[in-house]
Amino acid sequence: MVQILVIDDEEPIRKLLARIIELEGYKVSTASCCSDALQQLRKQEFDVVLCDVFLPDGNGVDFIFDIKKYSSDAAIILLTAHGNIEDGVQAIKNGAFDYITKGDDNRKIIPTINRAVDETEKKKGKKPATVAYSFDSIVGNSKELKQAIMLAQKVSKTDAAVLLTGETGTGKEVFAHAIHQASERAAQPIVDINCSAFSKDLLESELFGYKAGAFTGALKDKKGLFEVANHGTVFLDEIGEMAFDLQARLLRVLETGEYIKIGDTRPTKVDVRIISATNRDLKKEIENGNFREDLYFRLSVFQINLPPLRERKEDIESLSYMFLDRFADKLKKKINGITPEVLHILKNAEWKGNVRELRNVIERCSIVCEDQITFEDLPLELQRCKSEVSPMKDSFELAEIERMHIIKVLQYTHGNKTETARLLKIGLATLYRKIETYKISI
Repeated sequence: MVQILVIDDEEPIRKLLARIIELEGYKVSTASCCSDALQQLRKQEFDVVLCDVFLPDGNGVDFIFDIKKYSSDAAIILLTAHGNIEDGVQAIKNGAFDYITKGDDNRKIIPTINRAVDETEKKKGKKPATVAYSFDSIVGNSKELKQAIMLAQKVSKTDAAVLLTGETGTGKEVFAHAIHQASERAAQPIVDINCSAFSKDLLESELFGYKAGAFTGALKDKKGLFEVANHGTVFLDEIGEMAFDLQARLLRVLETGEYIKIGDTRPTKVDVRIISATNRDLKKEIENGNFREDLYFRLSVFQINLPPLRERKEDIESLSYMFLDRFADKLKKKINGITPEVLHILKNAEWKGNVRELRNVIERCSIVCEDQITFEDLPLELQRCKSEVSPMKDSFELAEIERMHIIKVLQYTHGNKTETARLLKIGLATLYRKIETYKISI
């Protein structure tokens, strides 16, 4: 399991970060200062370290070197309440993976951690450096998904700008890569950047690059991602999070194919295709003055909305088995499927986190299960919602309705079988026989 260390001297922030990260399925340890962190670093290696810049016994920018001594492959993310580009550049120079300003937007933290985990796994050889996506890799047969795939296949043959919309976790990154792989630019790079994972200044330098001497710490020229992706594709994830004044610079690239690096006087010309994605309603953001209308029209030449998982429940079983095969292989473990009871619960869950949340649940179950994924392997929140799931949604069989009703009453009595038999108005021996017949476990 991925190990993450959070270092922050403010206890409320430390606990909040730990809780947020744990909900994503990561294992989290915490420390309140450099010396406390060093004790933990000596005991075990960490994959990702989130470290506050200003600590009681040291500075996070300098502490990077100590972290690297004990966890050489760790991706280090610095957190600060008062960010500036000079500190950010120095942090990156010292070996930090990223630099986030607290309070800018807490939604930057998880996307940044996910990218950091990917980077760490690449270093350790657990993950290929590049992941090739195609339309064949998109799992599902629902009408809504097939419609989205059909539109994406058509636009992939053109150079039109594409805007992918939909809730978080619906697969916008997979679609972006599939469009690129099916395009005439497939032999050239596709460069991803999550606009919510960077402060404004760092995002600007990442996108456009800078010249040596542009600011303190800029010791040599840096290529921006547009230049790196020349003749290929740039995927701008969470485009709705981009700072308003930075949007004007992006608009210039779309309109003229050129931009000026930080500290430069001459324009740099590029030929890139733009695919962007957002989980926000950009039309509302325009009304609220947070997004440029002219940029919206340039980005949304061709718009594709990806349906949430709750609107394509018929795809949940095939997705679950795809993830199960993937994680069983990763864990080098033989797992003999998923029980019907679990599939019934999965199909009727809310899935606010969509496909990404389902993937995390299957990974968690794959780790803890023995022979197959059973009810006991599910996270507590899914176990708790079991009684809310109606068998009428998936089955009209009398036996299934009886089975689910017995489960509901058992949950109501907290597993008290004598009380359950009384409420059902059946004998205790009959209840035990039905529990065995229906393979009910409470």
